[in-house]
Amino acid sequence: MTDQANLTAMLDALDRGQDAALHRLTELLRIPSISTDPAHKGDVRAAAEWLRVELARLGFDASLRDTPGHPMVVAHSRPGGTRRILFYGHYDVQPVDPLDLWDHPPFEPHIRDNQIRARGASDDKGQLMTFIEAVRAWKHVHGDLPPGLTLLFEGEEESGSPSLVPFLTENADELRADIALICDTGLYADGRPAIATQLRGLVGQEVVIRAADRDLHSGSFGGLAANPLMILCRALSALKDDSGRITLPGFYDGVRDLTEQQRADWDSLNFDAGEFLSRVGLSQPIGEQGRTGLEMIWSQPTAEINGLSGGYTGDGFKTVLPAEARAKVSFRLVGDQDPQAIRQAFQDHIRRFVPADCSVSFIDHGASPASHMDTTHPAFATARSALTKEWGRETAFIGMGGSIPIAGDFKTILNMDSLLVGFARDDDRIHSPNEKYDLDSFHRGARSWARILAGLTTPE
Repeated sequence: MTDQANLTAMLDALDRGQDAALHRLTELLRIPSISTDPAHKGDVRAAAEWLRVELARLGFDASLRDTPGHPMVVAHSRPGGTRRILFYGHYDVQPVDPLDLWDHPPFEPHIRDNQIRARGASDDKGQLMTFIEAVRAWKHVHGDLPPGLTLLFEGEEESGSPSLVPFLTENADELRADIALICDTGLYADGRPAIATQLRGLVGQEVVIRAADRDLHSGSFGGLAANPLMILCRALSALKDDSGRITLPGFYDGVRDLTEQQRADWDSLNFDAGEFLSRVGLSQPIGEQGRTGLEMIWSQPTAEINGLSGGYTGDGFKTVLPAEARAKVSFRLVGDQDPQAIRQAFQDHIRRFVPADCSVSFIDHGASPASHMDTTHPAFATARSALTKEWGRETAFIGMGGSIPIAGDFKTILNMDSLLVGFARDDDRIHSPNEKYDLDSFHRGARSWARILAGLTTPE
């Protein structure tokens, strides 16, 4: 058959196999693979084993690789093909709390309104399975797996990936490829297909300020003794000036301006910041003045307070000066910003506000730089064309406000770019109760990967 005939046969196979594909996804979703909860360690391993068995049935040389945490699943097809391809996904999921906000038990998948609802449906089991189903269709038509294909499925993505960098480093020769494929992103807000070409980095920092050796009566000590909550609030409020610009010295070192092509591409997306905010009950952008909405969430760095605690917060009222105050702060990074330099600048900033008779300590919570993809790699044009044909809309090259550190790790450790293609939607409620994945995303996602594989891989 011709290449086009083979592709048509693959797409037909995916269309006919929708019920069976959904059944397989449902089996995987039933496994409560919550990586952050030690009580689910066995369940995480069970999900990894389910994938290993499924991949072995397809003909992969598949194995579980133990790590100090949860296992990696690694699978190889036979060598050969026009290029080596590495596909990455993660099989672990977020905790389900608060359980009482779920309309249905989170690990009992059910179909409602043409959506499959369960924890992990969108992030990332549904997305991961779109690729496996595309590979299944390839084998059905060609009689063998795509050559030169490696799959890497992680079980710690939702718990910070502590084992990932050591695993990549130790197995670099085995895993290195011409291009990495990552399915952990989504469609653009208006439903058009998208390829993420840049991701913000992330620095997480916890700060603890301690003052007196006990909580103090505010009548006896108020106005005289240091209040660590007041100290911390003053320091945090000074992170931004009145224009929304972050005040840390050297913070904007490495921040890049948009190219004219990027600005034109992003303008064509017709992003409405007010409409975007209206979905969560807001209306006014609060980022740096003079920036567009997409710049605020894709190409500009941020400083955000994610949690603040201290003193009495229970029912009623208790007039105390707390002995301790805590905050969790995160920075989203862009361009060539240095995560460690940002961390140090923040710590220096906080110390300037702490009196001599008080103490401050810091707890680090990860640091990863921003990622930028080389869109001149031919895989980007191939994927863009394939997605446009499948979805009937021009594929957008977009930025992402979130962080997917694996893309940066692939670049720095394995020296390869990543093609970030996903089919999640803004309303999928990932990390929240009632997570869902549209059946249309699941089916057309598999068809999309079939088209991309047909463009990237030549059967032998």
